[in-house]
Amino acid sequence: MRERPAGDDGLLLDFSSTDRPAWTAARVADALLGAAADGRVALSDVVACAETVLVEALPGTGLNELGVRRVVHDLLASTVPDDESNGSVRPAIVIPVRYDGADLSSAADAAGCSTDRLVLAHTHLTWTVQFMGFAPGFGYLVPEDGSDPSLTAVFDQLPRREESRPRVPAGSVAVAAGYSAVYPRVSPGGWHLLGVTDMVLWDSAVTPPSILSAGARVRFVRAEEVVE
Repeated sequence: MRERPAGDDGLLLDFSSTDRPAWTAARVADALLGAAADGRVALSDVVACAETVLVEALPGTGLNELGVRRVVHDLLASTVPDDESNGSVRPAIVIPVRYDGADLSSAADAAGCSTDRLVLAHTHLTWTVQFMGFAPGFGYLVPEDGSDPSLTAVFDQLPRREESRPRVPAGSVAVAAGYSAVYPRVSPGGWHLLGVTDMVLWDSAVTPPSILSAGARVRFVRAEEVVE
């Protein structure tokens, strides 16, 4: 891990040199949020990115860097391999999708496969939130480590759309450049729309307002296969 200063009251923790940068960054962010919640270290924000974590204290208060390092060290020293039997694997958030998106057919053509194959690949992969951004509740999802390369290759062939839409409906499920995402609310967007979900991913009236967070696991399923 490398550390880089981020202003007078912040620190950027860089895990790009580790074996699993995104996995490590997500778990470090969780550990630091937990430490802030139980008062072990005073933090105003913890932002997990693809391979880094930005840690901030309130302006003018100074960051307890020693406390941050202690939390990170304890986590890295105790982390066990992913194994569902020991509880180290988070349960996946299941998102029902109606695969009737405006770009389903054209996206399949661009990926060189049928629409059925595209939907199968999307629903048979487990996705991980690599980082949050673009809009509140918008998670950038990537296939989980160790995923079937024949499935991930389907999405590697899909760049962004040549033209962005000025208005993408809330709940739209989309893919582009190896990522998948759900648009939490109406916004512009340049990804291929595969379908739509009724799940609300962002609600400012609840805590936490976002269903997704860095490191969360996600499975997409056909809505018609969900048993109420």
